[in-house]
Amino acid sequence: MNLTQTNENEKNEKNEKKSSNFLPFFCMGLFLVSVQILSIILAQPMIDEGMQFSDDPKNVWLSVYYIGIILIFTLIILIAMKRNMKWIIHGFILFSVAVTLYYVFYAIFAIYLEEFTNIVLSSVLCLFLTIAMYKFPEWYVIDLIGILIGAGVTALFGISFGILPALVLLILLAIYDAVSVYRTKHMLTLAEGVMDMKVPILFIIPNNLKFSYRDYKYNSQNEREAFFMGLGDAIMPTILVVSANVFIAEAYMQIPLIGALNVPALGAAVGTVIGFAVLMILVARGKPQAGLPFLNTGAVLGYVVGCLSVGVSIIPL
Repeated sequence: MNLTQTNENEKNEKNEKKSSNFLPFFCMGLFLVSVQILSIILAQPMIDEGMQFSDDPKNVWLSVYYIGIILIFTLIILIAMKRNMKWIIHGFILFSVAVTLYYVFYAIFAIYLEEFTNIVLSSVLCLFLTIAMYKFPEWYVIDLIGILIGAGVTALFGISFGILPALVLLILLAIYDAVSVYRTKHMLTLAEGVMDMKVPILFIIPNNLKFSYRDYKYNSQNEREAFFMGLGDAIMPTILVVSANVFIAEAYMQIPLIGALNVPALGAAVGTVIGFAVLMILVARGKPQAGLPFLNTGAVLGYVVGCLSVGVSIIPL
């Protein structure tokens, strides 16, 4: 083999490596966009069914209450992990998954089915998927359910949080995520512990199709058998996208398959994707990062740009 052939082979190997490294990040981006699209679609059916959990969506204290719930729940999980009582958390998460799936299916089928048929079909589907995930927690099952519950949770919060509470929530969550990853580091401990439960709190992108999440055990040696993205990284910034689309009644456009989408909501969605791209550039360099400071900042800036571009008030009265 001559020198030219050797250089050509090395070049091809580098290109293949770059391509294989890029694919997981591209898939993560697809998961993010999937949650954005599905949550926008779910918002109006959920409103029609009265699924908002707040009678006053403009109440800024909603954000503070939610942060408080996160802190309390995090503390409970850490205590349960320390006392070897993960089964309690596992059971609660499975119950939450089933309930969220029910809301998602009920909102979708309410457009087409009568109430009794909808209740039965939604119950059967949510139980089937929850049991399937419990019995067969492979990465593709987890990812599918993750998209569904991610979109469901996002839509529920988006229709319940007005613009100002949503903005405050994103800012507080970005600060909390940065502190919990860079300072206290308890978010890393939390992720490692909950990962063993094989529940949809993470999106999983395997390095090869032979990867089995059922058999996966987290440690520093096999960490790169798959890439992981927290479900919250898709949910939290998209709350602003849905909120903007629901509570701003101006500058709408019709998007095929999605429906009505206004410019501020589109700006928040695009800003989130840009923030995600910046985040992935840093992650690709081997530096673990807190996701929400990048994603939420992108969502907020994109929302502001969208509002200014069409002359809409950033915080509607």
